[in-house]
Amino acid sequence: MRCLPDQLLIESYHKAKELELSPDFIKLIELEIFRRSLSHKIKVSS
Repeated sequence: MRCLPDQLLIESYHKAKELELSPDFIKLIELEIFRRSLSHKIKVSS
């Protein structure tokens, strides 16, 4: 995931949520978003 541009990572997160993909997969995307300090660009539901 480190190779993905920021915008594509955010889009992937939103698409994964829309398609109701595995919570574990969504959590991995969220962790990368937090690592990049992009969490202000998403709404994370715990």
